[in-house]
Amino acid sequence: MGRLVYALGLGLIGAGIVHIAVLLLVPVYSDRNAWSRITAQGEAYRFHVLDAGKDGGFHDPLFQLAACRFDLADGPVQVTATGNVPFWSVSVHGRNGETLYSVNDRASTDGKLDLVVANRLQMVNLKKDLPEEAAASILAEEEMSEGFVLIRAYTPDPTWVPSVRRFLSEAGCETLPV
Repeated sequence: MGRLVYALGLGLIGAGIVHIAVLLLVPVYSDRNAWSRITAQGEAYRFHVLDAGKDGGFHDPLFQLAACRFDLADGPVQVTATGNVPFWSVSVHGRNGETLYSVNDRASTDGKLDLVVANRLQMVNLKKDLPEEAAASILAEEEMSEGFVLIRAYTPDPTWVPSVRRFLSEAGCETLPV
């Protein structure tokens, strides 16, 4: 019976140590989220091609990624990209990394990426007097302030890498006047 009490006591002390260690490590790991990694890439309103080996994420090796930070307080954001790639998808994420909107090249009439992200008030103003540059855009209404857009482009084999890299590096991420 003494051994059982000793084992239970030792287990409780060990569990307490583990829980305290986890609580002390939370601040260290909470800063390693998608937002902080994308912020470290560079300035907002510009796509940054993400390197799978450097940004710490786990990427599918057949997809190349690019990310752009934005703030809807500056106005609606228009995301554009053109080029010859086998497949692309774009997703809009909140600052916390939650996916709010996603669409792929099958939703585009001509295979070009043209997406406008706006909050409710901006969307009402946009629809009243739609700018010519947004006439063919996919419109996404999201209630958020800061966020990021992530473009994924499929690279079936190494011969596609230059074309996919060009598609991602030349992608546009700009505010629209309202």
